[in-house]
Amino acid sequence: MTSPLPLPRPSHEIRALHTPTTVTVYQAYSPRIAGPAARDQRFPAAWKRERMTWVKPSFLWMMYRSGWARKEGQERVLAVEVDRAGFDRALAGACLSAHHPGVHPDRDAWRAALRRSPARVQWDPERDWRLQPLPHRSLQLGLSGEAVRRYADEWLVSVTDVTALAHAVHERVREGDEAGARELLPPETVYVPEGGAPGWSPA
Repeated sequence: MTSPLPLPRPSHEIRALHTPTTVTVYQAYSPRIAGPAARDQRFPAAWKRERMTWVKPSFLWMMYRSGWARKEGQERVLAVEVDRAGFDRALAGACLSAHHPGVHPDRDAWRAALRRSPARVQWDPERDWRLQPLPHRSLQLGLSGEAVRRYADEWLVSVTDVTALAHAVHERVREGDEAGARELLPPETVYVPEGGAPGWSPA
């Protein structure tokens, strides 16, 4: 009897480091922002709550975005552990950052939803251990207005500077040591928000 073939991975799927009560997201900043945030366990005054902030549950996508924590202004990577219930509320009220016919009937309806929502969802190609694009997507969550204030002042549980980890993984990548690189990566597994996937997922 032959074994059943594995099911294909969904094209849009949240994978994250999470516990029953928290989920970890990543952001990259200059030392001016990241240093005080990690030291004081809260974002400093220089971190603007009036601006939209984007959080990424995928460590490797953050590595791609920040160039392994070496791009100017992104030299320090923070692992931000946040309250899972708050994160799920942001997702539940989020709107896709681009029009998708399967979710909104037309662009006007999408634009109206975008204006109402304090959170935006964007799906980008996930990255492998060499930061090459994969066929499935990785979530980015943009927070603005009330959502960004709650993220900073209510949902935040801990802030950890993981720049040294980023550089250690990169060193193994440069050596071609796939096993060594994977051994260091955070254990991200499928994350299902409370209530499942609402209208922000085109999957």
